[in-house]
Amino acid sequence: MSREIYADIQSVLTREADAIRSIPLTDAYEEVIELIVNRVHGKGGKVIASGMGKAGHVANHMATTLSSTGTPSLFIHPSEAQHGDLGIIRENDVLIVLSNSGKTREILELVELTDALHSGIPVVVITGNPDGPLAQQSQMVLFTGNPEEVCPLGLTPTTSATAMTVIGDVLVVLLMKRIGFKSSDYARRHHGGYLGQKSRESGNEN
Repeated sequence: MSREIYADIQSVLTREADAIRSIPLTDAYEEVIELIVNRVHGKGGKVIASGMGKAGHVANHMATTLSSTGTPSLFIHPSEAQHGDLGIIRENDVLIVLSNSGKTREILELVELTDALHSGIPVVVITGNPDGPLAQQSQMVLFTGNPEEVCPLGLTPTTSATAMTVIGDVLVVLLMKRIGFKSSDYARRHHGGYLGQKSRESGNEN
């Protein structure tokens, strides 16, 4: 490996790691966890995660990971929501939206449409712009710290997507601990593959 390539790789890893360490830790995390426990685990609702573009992929990852760890969740594409998919949202759900700019048009419209369908559904935004339009329309804000993208152009969602992913992982871990999610619970949701086998073996040991 050339010195130039090595230096580039090291720079990307260092900058992304620094961005993760710089994510602001606020009381909003505990508030979001209690909100989800109350509405999803207490009232039979679910988490609805959404984002556009790269943020949408992160939202989808978050939804599937939450579902696999005991918190029922679905991803909704903000554009498809306007063509009928909005119907998956029910009154006890929690809407988590991801937008680095904090002003993504499709997400703003999703928030408005959700409120028109079921007024009072709480909105949580994960964003790099805590003062943007989305933050103003949300009950809780999880700020990424707005890290500089490692993309040489400063445009492609790279570091911002990493920060959003990590915040999603934080919510997953906190919820697992809050609801007492065990290996046996994991095994009931994973019937195939290596993780399914590993979780069943772990459950038997417990």
